[in-house]
Parts: sequence; C-alpha cells; structure tokens
Amino acid sequence: MKKFLPLIVLALGAIYLASTLREPRLKTEFNLNDFGRVPVLVNGRIKPLDTVARTSILALRGNQTIKTPAGTYITPIEWLGDVLFNPAKADTYKVFLIENHEVLDLLKLTTEQGDGGKRFSYEQLRPQLPELDRQARLVENVEHQLRTPFQKQVSTVRERVIQYLMLKTSAQMPDAPNFLAELMQFEKALPAGAAAIRAKGKGEEHSAEAALAMREMGDRFAYMEQFGNLRTVPPEPGDNDPTHWRTTGGALMESFATERVNPTAMAYAALGYAWRQGDAKQFNQITELFHDQLEKRYPEAMRKSDVESRFNSAAPFYSSMNLYVLAFLLGVFSWLKWPDILQKSAFWLLALAFVATTVGIATRMWLEARPPVTNLYSSALGVGWGAVFLCLFLERFYKNAIGAVTGGIIGFATLVIAHHLSIGGDTMEMMRAVLDSNFWLATHVVVITIGYSAMFLAGFLALVHIGRGVLTKSLDQGTADALYRMVYGIICFATLFSLTGTVLGGIWADQSWGRFWGWDPKENGALMIVLWCGVMLHARWGGMVKQRGFMSMAVFGNIVTAWSWFGTNMLGVGLHSYGFMDAAFYALVGFVATQLVFMGLACIPLEKWRSFRDVKLTN
Repeated sequence: MKKFLPLIVLALGAIYLASTLREPRLKTEFNLNDFGRVPVLVNGRIKPLDTVARTSILALRGNQTIKTPAGTYITPIEWLGDVLFNPAKADTYKVFLIENHEVLDLLKLTTEQGDGGKRFSYEQLRPQLPELDRQARLVENVEHQLRTPFQKQVSTVRERVIQYLMLKTSAQMPDAPNFLAELMQFEKALPAGAAAIRAKGKGEEHSAEAALAMREMGDRFAYMEQFGNLRTVPPEPGDNDPTHWRTTGGALMESFATERVNPTAMAYAALGYAWRQGDAKQFNQITELFHDQLEKRYPEAMRKSDVESRFNSAAPFYSSMNLYVLAFLLGVFSWLKWPDILQKSAFWLLALAFVATTVGIATRMWLEARPPVTNLYSSALGVGWGAVFLCLFLERFYKNAIGAVTGGIIGFATLVIAHHLSIGGDTMEMMRAVLDSNFWLATHVVVITIGYSAMFLAGFLALVHIGRGVLTKSLDQGTADALYRMVYGIICFATLFSLTGTVLGGIWADQSWGRFWGWDPKENGALMIVLWCGVMLHARWGGMVKQRGFMSMAVFGNIVTAWSWFGTNMLGVGLHSYGFMDAAFYALVGFVATQLVFMGLACIPLEKWRSFRDVKLTN
C-alpha cells in the first residue's frame, strides 16, 4: 500500500485543484456570477465587475470578508451590487480599515464600535468627514517621508472614502430613490427639453420649466461623469479604442445631443431597480440580455472578462500555497520516516503546485498581453516560480527531499508576499510609458527575476544546511556535501543571469532615454548581486572559505537580494521607486535579522553542531 502513496497524494492534489475550477455556488437567487463577468474599464484596463469588487474591498478593508449589520457574510460582488445600486445599505457595512487611535479620536469613534475594533462603516464616518478632509488637506503639504503615523492614516482613510464615493456614483446618483424612473421620465421629456434649450440659446420663446428641468438633470449627470470611476459604457461596435469607453454620467450627458438615453446606462438603471426591489428574476433577465448584447458587439472584452472572473474564483495561487505547504511537510517527514515514499510524494506535490502556479501566471500573461513580470506583485510570482522550477530539477537529480522542502518554503513565502502586495488594488495595472516595451519586459525583467530566484534558492539551501546541521542530527556528511554542490552550482547560475539581466537593463535604459542606467538604486542593487556572486566564487576558488563559510555567504546573499528586490524600492529615488511601505520595511528588517541569526549559527564550531558532535570533520 505504501508504494502507491505518491500516486494517491498526486491524485488527491489534482482533485483539489479541479474542485477550484467549478463555478462558485450562489447563496442568492441573483445570478451574481454572470453579473460579475460584465466588463468595465477602470484605470486604463478592461476588467470584470468581479475584479472591481475584489480589488476595491481589499483596498478598503484589507481583506475580502464582509459582514453585514445582521451578522451574515456577503461576497465582494454582493457588496459591490449594494454600493452601485443600494448605497444606503452599503453605507452600513463596516469596510473602512482604521488602525490609528488618533484618527479614531478625530472621527469620534471607539474600537468597540468597529468590526474587530478597526473596521467602520461610511455611516459612522459621515459626521466627521469635513474634519477628516480638512486634516487631509493639511497633510498634503508634508513630504511623505516626514509624515507621522497619524498623518499617513488620515491621508489613507480619505483616499479610501474618495474611492468608495466614486464607486457609488458609477452607475446611478446615490441619492436617487428610483433612478430608472428618473431616466425614463427624462427620456420622455428630452425632445421638448432639448427644443427649449435650443430656443433659449437663440433667444427665442421657450418653456423655462422644461429648460430648467434639463439643466438640473445635466448637473446630476455631470456630477456622475466627474466622480464616477467605472467606465461602464463601451464604445460603438467596431471601435476597439479603450479611451472611448465612457462613464455612465458621460453617456447620459450625450443624451442631450442624441435625444435618447444610452441603452447601457438604462440597463444599469434597470439592474439597480431590480436589485433594490429584490426581484432576482428581472435582474437575471436583464443581466442575460446585457451579456448577449455585449458578446455580439465586444466578443474579445467578454471573453477576457469571463476568463478573469473564473480565474478570480479559482484562485490558483491560493491553491498553490496549500500544496507548497503540504510538499514541505512531506519532505520534512521523509527525513524521519519512509524516506523514499514520502520524498516521491513531496516531489509530485511540488510539481503539481508548480503547474498550478504556471497556469496562473500564464492566465495573467494572456489577460494583460504582457510578459510574466510587469510589477512588484508579478515579480513575487516570478521569483517563486523560478526557484521552484530549479528545485524540481534538484529533487529529480538528488532525490533527498531537499529540493521539495526548499521549493515548498520559497513557493509559499513568495505567494504570501504576492498576497500582501495585492492589497493595494489591481495587480494588472497599466504600464508606465517608459516601461511599455514587451521586448525588454520579456528579456531584462525576466532574466533579472530568474537571477533573484537562483540567489534566494542558494540562500535557502544554505539555511537548510545550517538549520539541519546545528539544530538536528539529520545532516550526514553526504547530504552536507550534496548541499554544498547545489549551492555552488546555483550561485554560478545566478551570476550568469544577474550579470546578463543587469547589462540588458543598461541597454534598455540607453535606448529609452539615451544613457546607461547610471545611479538608479534598483540597478545598483542588481549590480550588488553580481558583485556578491563574484566575491563568493572568488572566495571559494581562492580557498578563503570552505563549506561553512560558503554557506554563510550564501545566506548573506539573501540579504543582498532582498535589498535589491524590495529595499531599493522604498528609497523614494529613481524610476523603480514605488514608495515607502511600513509593513514591507518591518518585514524586510525581520527577514534580515533572521538571516543574520543563521549566519551566527554557521559560525559555531562544527564539532558543536548536533549532526557532527561525534564525527571528526575539517570543513
């Protein structure tokens, strides 16, 4: 029976992944799966409403768990439905994350009033919004690096409130009790109203009442056009220019020229009416008709929206995280019992997790029409993917579970990093103009990312060597020598890719703005990796370090790589600066501290290591 365990583990893992591909079960009669697939344009990218809902609630709340005042839980797309169509109800949901006690005092709130002590509703914030706005305007005059925690939180909360208000005005006027009836009445009055406006412009006799009514509606539509951030209305058939997508307010403003209400704007109003009335049948019928029209006119946008919505619900990276943890545990247990069986099980589980990650990255590439690494989030995916790929080769060659354990650690850790980076919003944002080059994104960025992967893999293999040797009795001389060879080979690999990637980055810079990369901190960080690899190799070749010393240097390589990857981004200088992140800073400091601890452990005399107390060794 034991010999079939690897196959059983692989089959169970495959079944688990297959189960994530099913369409989410609906807890309501409203067909929110189809509603979530409706495409809109936000921040230059066409995406489904499902993505808008998930990224918006993540940015406001810090997670996607939404609890209603009644104590029930709703999904992100249900929350967005209320924000768009029933804002009075949405205002009661505690979705605004506030962690600073001074800001709570400013808003006259207490932790007891919040969900978990730190999440509050718009209804609770509303009375003190003028004071919040006043304080935020004062903060604008303070440089970001000099802002206090209170000032940073004030600015963040205000940005979240603005984002929320922009969502509320994207489909209808938030104060409209029945926006559908309002639009139908407006369309009926349009011919006479438009004629009155034209007559007034010519100084002719006209109906002042009709002209005033049109002006009032125009003011309301203009407000929606100015503050609504979802471009819900696609361009005319055959027009593929994304800049021609319009907000609902913008499309309604066109009504004065066309003397008819845009059908997409009317459809959203009808959806809102059905949503507020709890009429699931009408809501589903309108959604189905909406889908049919969009699929005929914009098949490419609908196809991508459908895939992205299913990608969101499948959550391949979350599934991969679970599989990486299991692969790690099986690998560790193989050092204690059933080494062959559990090692094979760990290998196949790691391979399955790698496939899931690969499918996730490939889907993102297709959706973006970009190479795999375009921002910090995707770099975390790429670093983990590259390291696990190399671990699979190591495991296939050495068959000692070290590749599975290390791959499980790095795969899980990089996906956790990616998850935290996704909290800021959409992870498939538009590229800056100077970086908008698929060729260089596919060469320089990918090659540099592979270099990062190799450096971290070498460093984590060194951590396994030191940890097993000092803390356990499981590191025999053969395994220690195998780890030494692995780290040496991977450092050579990392040197090649880091050097090539850095040179390619310089060429890209020269072609982009006419000079080499100069003193951009990110590129200097990449050069630091190359230099450290050179130091390690020369120290080994010159006999300056042996096994323990080389492993300790590989661990320090983790620090150099982490600084190049994250540290330089927080300096606030250069093209690659993405702004200081408090959470990332503390995580980076913690990571560096742990690496220094392991380097300290490596300095313990070999005879003091638990694995070698009774063995005489010289390295």
